[in-house]
Amino acid sequence: MNRIPILLLAACFAATCGVCAQAPQYIAYLQQPGQAGPVDFEDFIERPGGVEIKKALQYDRHTLADEYDYEGTRRKFQWDKISGRLGRIEALNGKDASWAVLENYKNEHDRPPLAEDYQKEHNVVTDRYGVIQNQSAPLYTAEDLHEPERYGRDGSLVEITAEDDGYYIIDNVNFDGQWYVPEQYVRPIDARQFHRVVFVDRTNQNIATLEKVNGEWYVRSMNPATTGRDNPPYQYATPEGIFLMQDKKEKMFYTGDGSSEIVGYAPYANRFTNGAYIHGVPVNSPDGSVVEYSNTLGTIPRSHMCVRTASSHAEFIYDNFPVDQTLVVVID
Repeated sequence: MNRIPILLLAACFAATCGVCAQAPQYIAYLQQPGQAGPVDFEDFIERPGGVEIKKALQYDRHTLADEYDYEGTRRKFQWDKISGRLGRIEALNGKDASWAVLENYKNEHDRPPLAEDYQKEHNVVTDRYGVIQNQSAPLYTAEDLHEPERYGRDGSLVEITAEDDGYYIIDNVNFDGQWYVPEQYVRPIDARQFHRVVFVDRTNQNIATLEKVNGEWYVRSMNPATTGRDNPPYQYATPEGIFLMQDKKEKMFYTGDGSSEIVGYAPYANRFTNGAYIHGVPVNSPDGSVVEYSNTLGTIPRSHMCVRTASSHAEFIYDNFPVDQTLVVVID
């Protein structure tokens, strides 16, 4: 792989920036082709306690800056938080683990039983943590295999630690505890490490893709996005957490709210939890042409749990971030 050095941070330069004199020297490299725009100090991103991140964009349309204005407020890519989440993923990569995904899309493995202390509003059942019963997996404790303690979202990455008479015993990467799950809700996967991650920021309404190459993490794209609106019973917020990309559809057809009639489709759809996809701009006709961009992208949540982005950006993710090998991390 050819690399061109583009930035050298010497210790003396670090000192003039108010950085500790003991700070190490860094060289940020640019992979060819694919870098958009000028390269400056912010093209090297490093945060104490997290994972070092470098920029080498492979998709350079509709690219956002590290920080930018939106209607009088300052939005940004939360590189410190992303760095920390990558540190968590690197810890997972370092384990000799048997990885799996919780699966119950469209309740294909049956709607789970009512959880302990369940709640019901707008005819929607949730556990005490706010996780929706529909399309989730029941999680039991060793002390009670009759009533679920809580639900695990479809698409959640889990580690299988044991098997016990029709149950997998799992650790869910999104919260603590060991859980018994009926085996039909758990699909083991072959992946042992995860080198491609899509980060979705609900607060700043943006999306970034990252890839690990030769031991280093590179930013591949930085774009506006629109996440799910919390307005049940038809619209739901995009859930926070770490999920596995599970499925892809070149056209994901959708129905009208409360209807079975197909009214349009979302191009280049990448499913990561329940019916939530990362996809392009919705087309309001089953036979309509793909729309590249919408001025609503990067504004406020308005989707039905999905994550919208520019259609060519969704296609970039569709082509380069494979099923069962890509993590989708949703942050606030």
